[in-house]
Amino acid sequence: MKKGQIITGKICELKFPNKGILVCQEEDGKITKVTVKGTLPGQVVKAQVNKKRSGNCEARLLEVIEKSEMQSQEAKCPHFGDCGGCVYQDVPYEKQLELKASQVKTIIDEVCENYEFEGIIGSPESFEYRNKMEFSFGDEYKDGPLALGLHKKGSFHDIVSIKACKIVNDDYNVIVKAVLSYFKDMDVAFYHKMKHTGYLRHLLVRRTKKTEEIMIDLVTTSKWDECGQAATLSESDMLDGLKDKLLGLELNGKIAGILHTYNDSLSDVVQSDKTDILYGCDYIIESILGLNFKISPFSFFQTNSLGAEVLYEKARSYVGETKNKVIFDLYSGTGTIAQMLAPVAKRVTGVEIIEEAVEAAKINAALNGLDNCSFIAGDVLKVIDELTDKPDLIVLDPPRDGINPKALTKIIDFGVDRMVYISCKPTSLARDLVMLQERGYKVEKVCAVDMFPGTTHVETVALLSLKTNQPKLEVTMEVDSESNYTEEERVTYGKIKEYVRDKYGVNVHTSYIAQVKRMCGIDMGECYNKSKKDDAEVKQCPQEKVEYIKDALRYFCLI
Repeated sequence: MKKGQIITGKICELKFPNKGILVCQEEDGKITKVTVKGTLPGQVVKAQVNKKRSGNCEARLLEVIEKSEMQSQEAKCPHFGDCGGCVYQDVPYEKQLELKASQVKTIIDEVCENYEFEGIIGSPESFEYRNKMEFSFGDEYKDGPLALGLHKKGSFHDIVSIKACKIVNDDYNVIVKAVLSYFKDMDVAFYHKMKHTGYLRHLLVRRTKKTEEIMIDLVTTSKWDECGQAATLSESDMLDGLKDKLLGLELNGKIAGILHTYNDSLSDVVQSDKTDILYGCDYIIESILGLNFKISPFSFFQTNSLGAEVLYEKARSYVGETKNKVIFDLYSGTGTIAQMLAPVAKRVTGVEIIEEAVEAAKINAALNGLDNCSFIAGDVLKVIDELTDKPDLIVLDPPRDGINPKALTKIIDFGVDRMVYISCKPTSLARDLVMLQERGYKVEKVCAVDMFPGTTHVETVALLSLKTNQPKLEVTMEVDSESNYTEEERVTYGKIKEYVRDKYGVNVHTSYIAQVKRMCGIDMGECYNKSKKDDAEVKQCPQEKVEYIKDALRYFCLI
């Protein structure tokens, strides 16, 4: 089997998150397993081999020749298949849950024995569940008319204009339609990522589930004077017109704030250089399990409010009795779990590396009248050495890639009787469970929770207890062919370089890859071979290559 070869066959199994396995018989009779992303068991597909190394073979999906039996319903969304968001809308929700539960159990079974798998808890709503969307301005095809929506499947430039997205309340669709119409009529240009010209970048919309408050934030560059004929109108007059148009819409919810954010960053991320309030306030209030949370435009908050209640209820049931106990909530985000446990606990300490999230946690704790919560901004690996309290139990809710092995060693050294681990990536959870078990913890229960219907994502909650009379062990974490790291977690700079070279025909330097990783928020640790000169010149990665490297990072599921 060679790179570029076209193959056809039936997908026989699905590995997390969406890696279909196709079995091919080569001319010499050798049986080869080929990974084809974005497929389902039972589908007959045509694919093109794009990677073959060390016995691993991957192919890019070209066509689904025959549907899977799982695809037994019509997708509700008219954008399904074009939009890169949902992938399971033509699969009944019960089947989606079965698929995700099976994947989680298979992953955990590989590293755990004699534990109770409690199956999966579905989201209270399988449609209209999201409370936040980031829409992008662009064109549906090169030099096409202005579009506002989500990225086309498999593309980082083309935009699918959204008219009837089904994972959000219809208020989102009404707002998107109005904003797109407004700027089309004015002939305002979108920001070209490669040329660094244009004005319109993103439209951020949040809508709370319980209070039905809506926040709308238009994200642009500061280059209004480059908007040609439209710029004959002042920017403030243009924004006033947009505000009036939005306030005149017939919506189910109530607009609490309309904002305008300037973002002149070269990278394609939604961030704020400066944010102005055009109407109302710059926050909305959501209620989760009886607690109120103040949500700003860029603060992290679970995107499925009702699903978050299910997730946190399960976590709380695993935590058990908290009366008069000291609790550590590590990787605490905006402190939702900490505040949920605080009312009956003696004291709760949250640690989170993102300073904005820590400030939000402090504000929300005060909003809820909780004075036994404290939140510390910093890396868990470093902050944990400075904590003077000895915890009675620990809650872990780390990012997708799990816990740094050095940090996990320090966490284990607290010797708490009980831990609850919440994970948004079960392969990372499985890797960390290996170390936890080797250091004396037993996995008691595991439960999957679906927060993202229609997608490949799933949350997992695990309860661990410390075995008695366990000797201390020194454990070294190494990555080898038998480890529980996924292929994405073993991605090397060489693989990223190869991907960019094969797809775009250009070479990218290691330093460029490192720059883009940092730009995307990927933890790079400390650079030990950097120049000793304080004024050493660092050559910046050209924007064109930034996009190529981001494409590779997305391909390997790092962003």
